[in-house]
Amino acid sequence: MTSDAGHGDGAGILAVDSGGSGLRVALGVAEQGILGRCSSDVPVRTDARGIDPGHLMAQLAPLVRALRDETGVASPVTAVVGAAGLGTLGDALRAELPGSLAREFGVRTTALVADAVTAYVGALGARPGAVVAGGTGLIAIGTDLTAWQRADGWGHLLGDCGGGAWIGRAGLEAALRAHDGRPGGSAPLLARAEERFGPMPGLPGLLYPRPDRPAVLASFAPDVAGCAQDDDPVADGILQAAARHMADSAAAVCPPGGETRIALTGGLFGLGEPLLVPLEGELARRLPRARRAPAEGDPLDGAVRIATALATGTLTLPAEETLLSVMHHP
Repeated sequence: MTSDAGHGDGAGILAVDSGGSGLRVALGVAEQGILGRCSSDVPVRTDARGIDPGHLMAQLAPLVRALRDETGVASPVTAVVGAAGLGTLGDALRAELPGSLAREFGVRTTALVADAVTAYVGALGARPGAVVAGGTGLIAIGTDLTAWQRADGWGHLLGDCGGGAWIGRAGLEAALRAHDGRPGGSAPLLARAEERFGPMPGLPGLLYPRPDRPAVLASFAPDVAGCAQDDDPVADGILQAAARHMADSAAAVCPPGGETRIALTGGLFGLGEPLLVPLEGELARRLPRARRAPAEGDPLDGAVRIATALATGTLTLPAEETLLSVMHHP
């Protein structure tokens, strides 16, 4: 846990980023900024109802209590919870979490926000543009500040084209092709796959029963980038295809007309030049008038920005139930 100096008086704000690696939480005062942050590495469960609101509260409550003790912010009046999967798995969360936050901490205004939106606001703020968020998965989101447009983010079985799991799966397919002697295989990718996972005949048994299959697939993406860096044409082709998919998604959400900003955010872009060089080329070709902007912050920063705007009455982002919904309590 880390803390900034000072104690809060005024409109307390709580910002939460819930993703596949756990929770990150920030607590502060709208007029002063964030006074403390902490995190947990326990991801929130999903079940037949979607994201489990009870499990989220069980993880969140002790973190908030610890931050209240540390910062002196007695009662967060405004809370923003950014959650992965909110768009398709968020019905129970929307029904139950605002009431739980009101009862437990006295929160009077709660915004439930898709992690793509917090990623957008962290990267670009409340300005029109487009953001490609890449990690294990891949989603693009854009807005002209009147409505949101999203593309992909459909998960590793149906989409997330160009994301970490997609790249890793394509790399492992090329390794298996080389193992079988089929066209399109890559001996360097085969060598890396066997070094990471063992003999290829055992790979399905290692992979298919795992509940974290997307993360396991994504763990091979750096190996694909490494082989591309070493001039393996198959690995290079995989990353060029990933770049095309990302550019397709960015073009689908970019606001029409005039110059607009586009930013990249997420750990996937840490793969470096083997991915970024073809991606920059594809973005320049598909969106020649878009101006590349560096991401200003991450999804937790986005949740903080939204919480501050809500607390001060300056929120200008469009509301949409599955992406950004605000609930008030007396």
